[in-house]
Amino acid sequence: MQAFENLRSPVVPIDRANVDTDALIPKQFMKSIRRTGFGDNLFDEWRYLDRGEPGQDVSQRPRNPDFALNQPRYAGARILLARENFGCGSSREHAVWALRDFGIRVLIAPRFADIFFGNCFKNGLLPIVLDAATVERLFADVAANPGYAMAVDLAAQTLTPSQGEPLHFEVDPPRKHRLLEGLDDIGLTLQRADRIRAFEAQRRQAEPWLFN
Repeated sequence: MQAFENLRSPVVPIDRANVDTDALIPKQFMKSIRRTGFGDNLFDEWRYLDRGEPGQDVSQRPRNPDFALNQPRYAGARILLARENFGCGSSREHAVWALRDFGIRVLIAPRFADIFFGNCFKNGLLPIVLDAATVERLFADVAANPGYAMAVDLAAQTLTPSQGEPLHFEVDPPRKHRLLEGLDDIGLTLQRADRIRAFEAQRRQAEPWLFN
């Protein structure tokens, strides 16, 4: 997994509460477990005006000009500002894969669905919880200022808007470590590879019949 590095990026707003994982990546696109190739279909039913199908050339599909991700002012945004209960619904990890593949690295919301929240950390995304009043103010600032951007410093746990004072956010220390070091579940396990090999060697001697 790619380590999380400090970034500065435009902010794209998704001004809807209770955005579920089926909206993030509709079920017809969940036919692969490669973790890549899902970005074109992120928010598929909201980004496009037709119904998408797997393998379809998205460059030929009509786009919804009213949807934020299609608007030039938010081009290149890697920070997504959301409302309450983002990522609810089914536990599909494909939703996080689609965000990551599209280029999103930071999510900001008053609250995330629990399973989605955990999946973010396992796939290199940083979900930041801020109080509802602060999120409301950020939505107003983004709307009023084209090109509005933020700088994210995970080590210092700060968000610095292009206009305004830095904001502090909380993050669980083990999850912070995972992101800073680029460690998914396999990476965490491999940090203990020497101890695992030593245990297996000891077990082979104590119970050799298990290895015949």
